[in-house]
Amino acid sequence: MIALFPAGIQPDALITLAVLAGSVLLFISGWLAPEVTGLLAAGLLIATGVLDAKEAVAGFGSPALITLIGLFALSAGLFRSGTLDRLRALIGSDAVRSPKRMIALITAVVAPVSAFVPNTPIVAALLPVIESWCQRRGISPSKVLLPLSFATVLGGTLTLLGSSVNLLASEVSERLGYGGFGLFDFTAIGLGVWLVGGLTMVLLADRFLPDRGTDADDLTSTSAYITEVLIPRGSGLAGQSLRDSRLQRRFDVDVLELHRARERLLPPLADRTLQRGDRLVLRCSRDELLRLQQEHTIVLAPTPEPLASSDQQNKQRMVEVLIPSGSTLAGDRLRDLRFRQRYNLTVLALRRGNSVLRERLGRILLHEGDVLLLQGPRDAIRGLQDSNDLVVLEELEKELPTVNRKGVALLIGVLVILLPSFNVMPLVASVLLGTAAMVATGCLRPGELQRAIRLDVILLLGSLGSFSVALEKTGLATALARALERGVDGWSVYAALMVVFLFTTLLTEVMSNAASVALLIPVAGQLALGLGQPPLAFVYAVLFGASQSFLSPVGYQTNLMVFGPGRYRFLDIPRYGFPLTLTMTVLVPFLICRHFNL
Repeated sequence: MIALFPAGIQPDALITLAVLAGSVLLFISGWLAPEVTGLLAAGLLIATGVLDAKEAVAGFGSPALITLIGLFALSAGLFRSGTLDRLRALIGSDAVRSPKRMIALITAVVAPVSAFVPNTPIVAALLPVIESWCQRRGISPSKVLLPLSFATVLGGTLTLLGSSVNLLASEVSERLGYGGFGLFDFTAIGLGVWLVGGLTMVLLADRFLPDRGTDADDLTSTSAYITEVLIPRGSGLAGQSLRDSRLQRRFDVDVLELHRARERLLPPLADRTLQRGDRLVLRCSRDELLRLQQEHTIVLAPTPEPLASSDQQNKQRMVEVLIPSGSTLAGDRLRDLRFRQRYNLTVLALRRGNSVLRERLGRILLHEGDVLLLQGPRDAIRGLQDSNDLVVLEELEKELPTVNRKGVALLIGVLVILLPSFNVMPLVASVLLGTAAMVATGCLRPGELQRAIRLDVILLLGSLGSFSVALEKTGLATALARALERGVDGWSVYAALMVVFLFTTLLTEVMSNAASVALLIPVAGQLALGLGQPPLAFVYAVLFGASQSFLSPVGYQTNLMVFGPGRYRFLDIPRYGFPLTLTMTVLVPFLICRHFNL
């Protein structure tokens, strides 16, 4: 068996290669959640004897992962205490009058904040603010939401705290002997990326960002919701054909399906005679849905659970929520979730990007990026702000109690950054002390602390450490680096860095950016040694390549978060992101060469 491998490759390499190849396929297909794929790979590497248990799970005890846990809590404390309210007010200001100015403001203000606060909660907090601004101005959200995501991606490369991928890259690099990263080690490169990337986004805005309309547009737009209505006992619709019914005459809706007992009837339905107990699957706008609620000949019946009475509905509120990346609701059906009992809210309708859904609402399998229209008490809606499974897409600040911990939370956040910057203490110690201070001073409650921690991210990053260990231990990293070295033989260092950067970027578009970092840093480090160059230069190329995800909605979680609310189509992302990716492919290797004097 050994003869089948190139010199220096151990027999365990075959097992490692098979496990990693299978993992890549699972990451790309999405058949398993990324964190489950990571745990599966780590378990297989232990079970087959490639790694011992201590090596495979070492990532779960790494300082980088502990730092990330604390960082989730710190960012939650900053948001819960209202420290970043001024940022929200600035972004939602009526002084900003055009999409291009909004993009410039987002790039200038939001990106630097993303250098210290994880970008996912930033996008979650600003989505309702920007949507409200778009509604007031009559501007399509598609003209500004994608730049919001891209700006936080650019800002995440300014410091070590900007992204969980940065922390993972630092931990993998240190474990391989290339050295970890300080808080501002790659800031000089990140500044160039931020400034050039931001300018590129502004210049591209007019021609490359689509106008997908607003919620008031017709039903062919992606603002259309899927809902379900029931023809109740005593309804005047019973015995009428759909064509002649007041439902078609009075409401601008599309009837997609008719369900009668166990029978499912598809269009054309205009001449079908309606009966008591029929359920109709409709596509309509939010305004039409509000009108349908007042119609007495039908009742909204999206789930088997009873809706509130009309008196109760008058005291309730309707709100849009997004299912973000990593939500535990993704992959389940509404009827299985017992949504009303769980959240004290009723699901009235659902929309999914530009897709046309033809299932009954309760049977639709929820996806990340879906937008749900909910109705329920205000207190229940406020409670969603503490949930990692749903993001409220409308402003609720005016309904929240006044906070008085802004100054304390801001002071804690500043100290967490300054203390390690002046080498007073390690970053992990500063973050842990800051987390404890947030709770002790009342900026964050213990229950909020637990909810702030993204368990899916922790499981993914902890398990992915086994990838890089296995690649290094079995010699696969060296073998792959030598093959790549032969491919770039005679090329300049700049060209070799471009290859590493571009390959990492493209791989990140189809699988987890954290997985790309764990897989490619060992290879890039060995390639650098083979070329006689500093390993950190090539590690930086992987780090920035994994962070520059501008070509697909699934390449980065914030892209997916804005995909539905922005009513984008899949090709809208690469249309705006390809010029930016091309710019970064040329710029980042140049900045790395300047940084390391190569």
